[in-house]
Amino acid sequence: MQKLNEKEIQQHLESLPGWEYRDNAIETSLEFKDFKDAFTVMTRIAFEAESQNHHPEWSNVYNNVSIRLSTHDAGGVTKKDFELARAIEDVIDDGN
Repeated sequence: MQKLNEKEIQQHLESLPGWEYRDNAIETSLEFKDFKDAFTVMTRIAFEAESQNHHPEWSNVYNNVSIRLSTHDAGGVTKKDFELARAIEDVIDDGN
């Protein structure tokens, strides 16, 4: 998978509100009603990540989830990261 340049990354980000390019990765932060809702979404994302064989760096504190995507083998952001970001957005949209 080929690493995208910053212009390509910014173009992809136009269709992903709430996501930013920072320190060689794309990132977002999410806030939920409570820990149970946050963990439920994380579980659903985990299944999607496993099916794509692409796993996020993430953290969870109570009702907040921070997600960071980068393709380590390519040394930066690739289309694979945007595919997972869109799938994450679909999981979030399905939960609302």
